Amino acid sequence: MADMEKTEAAYESFGKLEAFMREVFVKAGVPEEDAAVCAEVLIESDKRGIDSHGIGRFKPIYIDRINEGIQQPVTQFEVVREGPTTAVVDGHHGMGQVIGKRSMQMAIDKAKKYGMGMVAVRNSTHYGIAGYYTSMASAAGLIGMTGTNARPSIAPTFGVENMLGTNPLTIGIPTDEEFNFNLDCATAVSQRGKIEHYDRIGKTMPEGWVIDRDGKSETDPAVALKGFGKGTHALVPLGGIGDETAGYKGYGYATVVEILSAALQQGRFLKALNGVGADGKPEPYGLGHFFIAIDVGAFTEPENFRHTTGEILRELRASAKMPGRDRIYTAGEVEYLTWMERKDKGVPLNASLKKTLVSLRDEYGLGGYKFCFEQG
Repeated sequence: MADMEKTEAAYESFGKLEAFMREVFVKAGVPEEDAAVCAEVLIESDKRGIDSHGIGRFKPIYIDRINEGIQQPVTQFEVVREGPTTAVVDGHHGMGQVIGKRSMQMAIDKAKKYGMGMVAVRNSTHYGIAGYYTSMASAAGLIGMTGTNARPSIAPTFGVENMLGTNPLTIGIPTDEEFNFNLDCATAVSQRGKIEHYDRIGKTMPEGWVIDRDGKSETDPAVALKGFGKGTHALVPLGGIGDETAGYKGYGYATVVEILSAALQQGRFLKALNGVGADGKPEPYGLGHFFIAIDVGAFTEPENFRHTTGEILRELRASAKMPGRDRIYTAGEVEYLTWMERKDKGVPLNASLKKTLVSLRDEYGLGGYKFCFEQG
């Protein structure tokens, strides 16, 4: 669910930031149509309050990697194998958002025709929030699922070496409410993007998110982020350290996502995703994804399905609350409420993001952009 933390920040409009990212992508060599897709996926994260995957990652994850030559701005989307309900795609290290949107649309089209569709992808790059793609399916009245592997971050239960990515397993389901059910979360206790966000705002991490080689908790996000690259620190699987709080469950789900993101499409996995070649120089990450769409109309009347789903969610929210709590949420609700709060305010920009926006504007000659924090 979205990070509802309140921080002091200037607010910039979604429209201006989306247009700015689109123009920077174009300046970096991304075709206009693809740049629009990439900017749309990123700004959607900020709209939902998932600040770990929005404009805060625009420069370090996408622009810097394009400039380093380890991500291709022009995407070659190659279908290497296809059947009526399935396909395998090679993204040739292009823009992950472009690859992701096209792949999910393929799965949706197949599901509408045959009842189900699945597309497996290899040689892709970071595709933004997984929930964007499951929302595509639920908006079309279908159940959507996606997952992706990632650079090594998670240690197996009883281990201390970062082996698995944060590997989200994400599901979107249509309902009869104002917002659809959308479960979008990592298979780690937290995700690398949130730790990067904590580092930007100077906040200490909770105990039990990250461990060092001695199995001890690390709470400094800067130390953790450096340690991920060196292999001295690792994220803890969903469920926590060891097996007393069922950390093996998160470890197991992360492994499922790893397999479905590598074995079906014969892509890279585990340590091969660390972005460093044999010569020690940066190389493409070669990530894998999978996308599944299911037509509920193949099972029951779509209207009945949406109503039953909505009834389940409403009964859950109406159940007895814990003392001191006056509300129970269902997946996708907090993001919807964040959008209701932010739609007129825009994206909160902390000091680090402000500096990044100005540096990108100057670097790419987009002097026509004057941001909110520069006015007055």
